[in-house]
Amino acid sequence: MTALMRPASISAAQTDENFMRAALSLGRRNLGRTWPNPSVGALVVRDGVIVARGWTEQGGRPHAEASALEAAGELARGATLYVTLEPCSHHGETPPCVDAIIASGVARVVSALDDPDPRVAGRGHQRLREAGVETAVGVCAEEARRAHRGHIARVTKGVPAVTLKLAQTADGYAAGGLHDPRLFITGAVAESYTHMQRALHDAIVVGIGTARMDDPLMTVRLPGVVNVKPLRVVLDPSLSLSPRSRIAVTARDFATLAIAGVDEKTADAFSQEMNIEVARVPLDESGRIDVSDALRALGRRGVTRVFSEGGPRIAESLIVDGCADEVILLTGLKPLGRAGTPALSKKARAVLEDPAHFRVVEENSLGADRLTRYERVG
Repeated sequence: MTALMRPASISAAQTDENFMRAALSLGRRNLGRTWPNPSVGALVVRDGVIVARGWTEQGGRPHAEASALEAAGELARGATLYVTLEPCSHHGETPPCVDAIIASGVARVVSALDDPDPRVAGRGHQRLREAGVETAVGVCAEEARRAHRGHIARVTKGVPAVTLKLAQTADGYAAGGLHDPRLFITGAVAESYTHMQRALHDAIVVGIGTARMDDPLMTVRLPGVVNVKPLRVVLDPSLSLSPRSRIAVTARDFATLAIAGVDEKTADAFSQEMNIEVARVPLDESGRIDVSDALRALGRRGVTRVFSEGGPRIAESLIVDGCADEVILLTGLKPLGRAGTPALSKKARAVLEDPAHFRVVEENSLGADRLTRYERVG
C-alpha cells in the first residue's frame, strides 16, 4: 500500500483533485491501446491510502474499475473509488461496472466526467446514487476531457480526435525543391518524442504523397514499446501505393489501411495483392480524399486517436477545416536558406496563429529543436 503524502491542512477538495490526477496518470499509460474503448484510470482509496489501482487493459477489457476493485477485494468496502470517466451502466462484452461497484461496498465514487456515450450518458452515476453510493462528478473535469478527447469525439461526432505533427526548418519549410533529397529537419530527441506520440495514438496517418516521397515505415521504434503497433493509414485516392514500399512490404506484420475512392473490385484486388485493408470513400471534385470523410471512416472502425504525419496539404486541410484538435510543430535549428515547400500554407498558418482558433499550451526544447504545441479552441 502506498500512502499519498499530504499536509494536515489540505482540504477535502484538494485531496480529491490529487487522487484524481493520479488516476488520470494511470489512464494515460494505455492511450492508443484500448480503442474503441476509452483508456480510463481508477484508484481505490481507504483512509487516505491507495489500496488498489486499475486502468483499462489493452483491447479495452477489463475496465479500470473492475481491475481496481478486484485488486482491492474486501478493502473496497467503505472506501472511495476515483475514476476518470463515468462507470458504464450497460451490458456489453462484460457486465456493467456500476454493478461491480455497488456489490463491492464502495461508499463513495468520485468521477471526473459524465460519459457522453448514449448507452451511459449519466445513467451510471444515477444508478450509483439510487444504490446509496455517495457520488461526486466533475473533479479535474478539464484534464479528463483532454485525456478522453478521442472517446468523446468518436461518440459525439463519429470521428477520432486528431493530433497533427509537422516538422519545419528554422525558416518554415518542410521540404526542399521538387527533386531535392529528403530533408532530415529534427534531431534524435525530437525523433524519439515523435515515436512516443505514435505509441499514444490508435492510428498513424499519412497521404500518398508522403508515402511516395519519404517511404516511411510508420511504426513505433523505441526500446520498451516496440510491441505497440498503431494502425497505419494511407490516404491513397487511386490505390497507387507501390508494392515495393516499406509500408507494403511490412503489411503482414503491421495492420495497414488504405482509404481510397475506387470501386469495390479494385479495392478487393489491391487488398488481396498487398495484404492491406481498403476503406472506400467518395472523392471530391479534384479527385482527392476529403479528410473529414477519411476521419469518419476511421471513426466507424472504432479509432479514437489519430496521429497525422502527412505533408503540408493534409496539414492545411486538417487545420483550416477544423479537424485538428492538437498541433505539434517541431522546428529545427537550421534554416533551409532557399525556396522550398512551406510546412504550412499562409492560410493554414494564419488559422493556427489566430487565438480564436488555437492556443499555445506548451513551448519546450527537444535537444536543439523547438516544440510548440497548440490546442484547438472550443
